[in-house]
Amino acid sequence: MKHLVNNYDKIANQYDFLSRLVFFKSQVQAQTDQLKYISGNSSILIVGGGTGWILEELAKVHPSGLHVVYVEISQKMIALSQTRDFKDNKVEFINLGVEDFETDQLFDVVLTPFLFDNFAEKRAGKVFHFLDNRLRKPGLWLFVDFSLNSKNGKWWKSLLLKSMYAFFKMIGIVETNRLTDIHPWFKKKTYTLVDQQFYYGSFISGTVYKK
Repeated sequence: MKHLVNNYDKIANQYDFLSRLVFFKSQVQAQTDQLKYISGNSSILIVGGGTGWILEELAKVHPSGLHVVYVEISQKMIALSQTRDFKDNKVEFINLGVEDFETDQLFDVVLTPFLFDNFAEKRAGKVFHFLDNRLRKPGLWLFVDFSLNSKNGKWWKSLLLKSMYAFFKMIGIVETNRLTDIHPWFKKKTYTLVDQQFYYGSFISGTVYKK
């Protein structure tokens, strides 16, 4: 069954414009800075890739040899992603929520750009454990999301996050109204921290974990 929550169909065509209007290129940079860690001929699972611009950035690093499974719940986001120039890489588009995606395949790399901020804690836990089971050892998890951990400016970050959730709630596309901190789950699973960078006044974090 296709979930109706956490589906960005309503704003698919405007999503990139809106995100860059608020965050400039911070969301983009947080993701592109991680791509250097991906080796050639990798199998990659991307969950919640949005409009698919990341596929073109991947192709700049590796124009061929990658096998990408692209899971996105929004049909309109999938349609936009399919128009991207991903060179000679193989991309398999799956129009499902990650909760409904089933596969026995193991991947070298998992990408979850701004995925977990959509989920309430219980669903976030289920998604985390599913993706953990799909990542082979040794494998890399490229994790990008919002962060409230930094002490500096925590008040404005909380205010901005509340405003974002209020907007998404108003148009009925996100199930939660608070951010779940996923990083302790990586520690519990004994992932190794390879790299961590902060953007937009430390409101956005890009973390590379190794399983």
